[in-house]
Amino acid sequence: QVQLVESGGGLVQAGGSLRLSCAASGSIFSINFMGWYRQAPGKQRELVAPITNGGRTNSADSVKGRFTISRDNAKNTVYLQMNSLKPEDTAVYYCNTEAVVGGVSRRYWGQGTQVTVSS
Repeated sequence: QVQLVESGGGLVQAGGSLRLSCAASGSIFSINFMGWYRQAPGKQRELVAPITNGGRTNSADSVKGRFTISRDNAKNTVYLQMNSLKPEDTAVYYCNTEAVVGGVSRRYWGQGTQVTVSS
């Protein structure tokens, strides 16, 4: 199995920055997709930013120019640098990965980390 451990969430004022980290561990043969999702109260979970194992990235329109996703393949770790945070960025942020374990590819979720942006 794969374990995803997230860190870096917290409370920050509007305009501030946070950096989220997510480390994957376990009997991993390979990791393809890694990404960050978020879910605000009363809303559906949404994809914030994905990154492929080749380093191709994308991001939701709502965070373009403010959030940057990156990964360290050697450490099986993905990061989300969040700048110019807004109150509407308040949500639980989840790490997600597609990993191959025992010849089977499947998606795994982290436990979530709370990000709260005060106005």
